[in-house]
Amino acid sequence: MYVTPEQVVASNKAGMEAVIALAHAQFAAFERLSALNFNTTKAIFEESIGHTKALLGVKDVQELVNLNAAVAQPTIEKALAYSRSVYDVANQAQAEVTKLFEGQATEYNKNVVSMLDKVAKNAPAGSDVAVAAVKSALAAANSAYDSLTKVTKQATEIAEANFSAATSVTKEVKKKAA
Repeated sequence: MYVTPEQVVASNKAGMEAVIALAHAQFAAFERLSALNFNTTKAIFEESIGHTKALLGVKDVQELVNLNAAVAQPTIEKALAYSRSVYDVANQAQAEVTKLFEGQATEYNKNVVSMLDKVAKNAPAGSDVAVAAVKSALAAANSAYDSLTKVTKQATEIAEANFSAATSVTKEVKKKAA
């Protein structure tokens, strides 16, 4: 079996398209994260200006304590909301990258199996054992990848459950404080 120049070009083209798709996904995630950081920084700046103006108008210690207490709880909620947003951006980016890699892995596996079938047809007698071994190794690698994907999804679900629990605790603390 010989590799033709057209096959090399097609393989290179597919590889470059995969790299470009990955770059687009990463730049989109970076753009979302940058926008989130910019908007958060702007909001914090505006709130700190308002708080500073309020501090300048304080007439006694009790008013100062009340003013600072009123700012503390929303700050915790905003920090949690920001963390959740960062987590969502990271989760979306990871899902996009996983989708790209899964597509590439499927295509790669299909090409390898096709190549092995062609090699097996033209191979000398007795080489079918080696071809079967390679196919078996490929199947084992696919099985390991599927297991890793399942573990990753479970870890993501656990992280989301923990984040939800932290949010619930914060809301409970807010209710008790009010």
